[in-house]
Amino acid sequence: MRYLPFLLVLAAFGLFLWGAQSWVWFYIPAGVFGLLGLIGIYDLVQTRHALWRNFPLLARTRWLAEELRPFLRSYIVESETEGRPFNHEDRAMVYRRAKDVASVEPFGSHLDIDKPPYEWVAHSISAKTAPGHDFRVLVGGKQCKQPYDCSVLNISAMSFGALGARAIESLNRGAAMGHFYHDTGEGGVSRYHRIGGGDLVWEIGSGYFGCRADDGSFDADKFARTATDPQIRMIELKLSQGAKPGHGGVLPGHKVSAEIAEARGIAMGQTCVSPPHHSAFSTPRELLEFIQKLRDLSGGKPTGFKLCIGHRWEFLAIVKAMLETGIKPDYIVVDGAEGGTGAAPAEFLDHVGAPLRDGLVFVRNALVGAGLRDEIRIAASGKLLSAFSIASTMAIGADWVNTARGFMFSLGCIQSLQCHTNRCPTGIATQDAGRQRGLVVSDKAKRIAQFHKNTLHALAEVVGAAGCTHPSQLKPAHITHRVTADLAHPADEVYKLLTPGQLLTEPDKTHLASDWNRAQIDSFEPSLQSAPVA
Repeated sequence: MRYLPFLLVLAAFGLFLWGAQSWVWFYIPAGVFGLLGLIGIYDLVQTRHALWRNFPLLARTRWLAEELRPFLRSYIVESETEGRPFNHEDRAMVYRRAKDVASVEPFGSHLDIDKPPYEWVAHSISAKTAPGHDFRVLVGGKQCKQPYDCSVLNISAMSFGALGARAIESLNRGAAMGHFYHDTGEGGVSRYHRIGGGDLVWEIGSGYFGCRADDGSFDADKFARTATDPQIRMIELKLSQGAKPGHGGVLPGHKVSAEIAEARGIAMGQTCVSPPHHSAFSTPRELLEFIQKLRDLSGGKPTGFKLCIGHRWEFLAIVKAMLETGIKPDYIVVDGAEGGTGAAPAEFLDHVGAPLRDGLVFVRNALVGAGLRDEIRIAASGKLLSAFSIASTMAIGADWVNTARGFMFSLGCIQSLQCHTNRCPTGIATQDAGRQRGLVVSDKAKRIAQFHKNTLHALAEVVGAAGCTHPSQLKPAHITHRVTADLAHPADEVYKLLTPGQLLTEPDKTHLASDWNRAQIDSFEPSLQSAPVA
C-alpha cells in the first residue's frame, strides 16, 4: 500500500501518454504525471531520507504539511488570543493603528480575565483628560551636557543587515515624522539610518561596529567622528540582549556586502565576530569608566547601557561601582528575555535570561534601594505593543519603552517566522533586493508614524482613566495583578519593592541581601567573603 500513490502516478502517466495518440492535449497531464514519476523514482534511490525511500511521493505530503502548518494555524486554526509569539488580536491592533483605521473591538474581551496572569489598570472615579498625547521624558543626568527630550515610545534596536535597506529607511523616516527615536542596533550607523533625518540612538555592541579597530577592539577616534553627528542623540552600550543574552554572533564573509561593510567599518567579504563579552572593560568599575569615556567623546550626549538581567550580583556590583566612583549612566534599558531576534538557539530563546517584568522590578529595586533612581532613567523593551503594556510597564518602574516587533508589524510583517532565512515574504528581514521591492518607503514611513501616534493616543486615554495626566504619574498601585483565580492584588503588594536608600541603611533586611553582599566593584565574580544571610 505504501507504493500505491507512486504506482498510480506511473499508471496515469502511461494512460495519458497512450491517449495522447488520439488527443494531443493529453500530453500536458502526461508530462505532469511523468514529472511526478521521476520524483518518485528519485525518492526510491536517494539515501538521505528514510521516509522518502519507504513511501515514495506519499512522504512528500508530510514536507508540504510542515511548510504550510504555520500559515494554516495562523489564519484558520488559532483563536484570536492563541498565537505565538504574538497572537492575531495583537497583530490586528497594530495593523489597524498603522493604517490609521479604527482599532476598537466588539462584544467584549477575548481574554480569560479570571485566570492569572491577567492584569488591569485601576481606574479612577475622578478620571482625567490628558492634555495631548505626545508624552515625553527628559534624559540626561548631571554629567550630561546635551540632554534629550525622549518620547515614551520608540523604535527598539534593529541592525541594518538583520533588516533590509528599505525597512531601515522607512523606520527612520517614520521616526522623523513622529518625533521619536530610532535605535540603530549593534550593526553600526548605516546610510539608511541617516537618510530620513530621524533621531538616532547609536547602539554599540561587543563587535564595536562603526567604531571598530582592525583587530576588533574599540577605536575612540572612529567613535568620536560618528558620535558627534547631531542626528545621533544618545549612545547605548549593549551588554546583552533579551533573546540571546550571553551569546555572541558571527556574520559570515559572504554576507558582508559593500553597504554592510560600510556601516560596520569592516572589509567587504570579511567574516566578523561579535563575542559574548566586551574587550573594552572587564570589571564594573571599568564599565562605568568606559561609559564616561563614551559620554565625553560624544560631546556629553546621554549615555547608558542595555542588558537582560542574569546574575543579580553583577548588576548590583555595577550599582556599587556607581556609588564608589560617582560615575552614573544617564539611562539603563532593561531588555526582557521575551525580546525578539532574527535568529537564536532555542535554549536561549526559551530558557536564558530574565523576563522583562522580573528584570524591570529588580533594576527598579536596585536603583531605588541605592538612592540612585532619581538620577538614572529606566527604559524597557520586550513584547510591548499596546497602550496597556506601556502603561503597566511604566507603572512598575520604566520611564519609557521601546518596541521592535511592534514597528515591524507596522511595516507589514506577517510573522511568517522566516527572519533567519533571507526569504522574508514582506521584504523586511531580508537583503534580497527583489523581495525588498515590495516595501514602498513613503507608504511604510507614514504607517510607522501613525502606529506611534495612535498608540500614544490610546495611552492618553488609559492614563486619563487612571486619574493621571501623564504616564510618569502611574505607580505600582495603579496596576492590579491576578495571582490566583480567587485573588488579585495591587502590584505594590505583589512585588517586593524596596524603599529609597534601603540597600544602604539596612541591606540585610531586604530580599537582595545575599546578592548585595556578593557584589564587588572590581570584579563581576561573586565575592567569596560575603557572609550568608539567614
